[in-house]
Amino acid sequence: MTDFAQRRTMMVDTQVRPNDVTSYPVIDAMLNVPREQFVPDSRRDVAYTGENIDLAPGRVLLEARTQGKMMEVLDLQSGDLVLNIGAGYGYSAAVMARIAEAVVAVEEDETMAAEAQSRLAAQDVYSVVVVTGPLAEGCKSQAPYDAMLIEGAIEVLPDALADQLRDGGRVVALFLEGNLGVVRIGRKIDGRINWRFCFNAGAPVLPGFAKQRGFAL
Repeated sequence: MTDFAQRRTMMVDTQVRPNDVTSYPVIDAMLNVPREQFVPDSRRDVAYTGENIDLAPGRVLLEARTQGKMMEVLDLQSGDLVLNIGAGYGYSAAVMARIAEAVVAVEEDETMAAEAQSRLAAQDVYSVVVVTGPLAEGCKSQAPYDAMLIEGAIEVLPDALADQLRDGGRVVALFLEGNLGVVRIGRKIDGRINWRFCFNAGAPVLPGFAKQRGFAL
């Protein structure tokens, strides 16, 4: 029988902590959320490998190192309302729910949204609301959000999402620039998001987050 608890501890000790993740709430949450329960059943044995895990065509569960560092720079607080874009099977939402007050998890793939709902319920995670709809539109009805985490690469942050972040709020996203993936943390000040570099990572671009390409004759 696979000892997933041991693998989870090893993941935190060898992938998360050595990559400058020092936040106790993030480390504690990642030690306590069973990652293997938030991937397709056929992928459970690779849930703790140090790489992105395929969830569906063009969609991945980000590697633990990337997720941990993104949550560290997001600096979640106990009273935060968090918007999780591209929730997949609900892993990041479950981790952040142990730190923040509540999480709104948006997923446009109906199958994955249903899986996230059932898997979160199975783990008694009740402070996450799963919303099915276009990722790039977020969930305006619950805005404004204190923090936002985008699960996958983007080329541009849609205005619809930027508008849902409260002034003073934070957003962490992985920007794809050519072949390079750059994670940045943004803070909204006076209606404008100011970005700064955090670290490099990789993932596929999420649907609805590619730049509009012009036509050349």
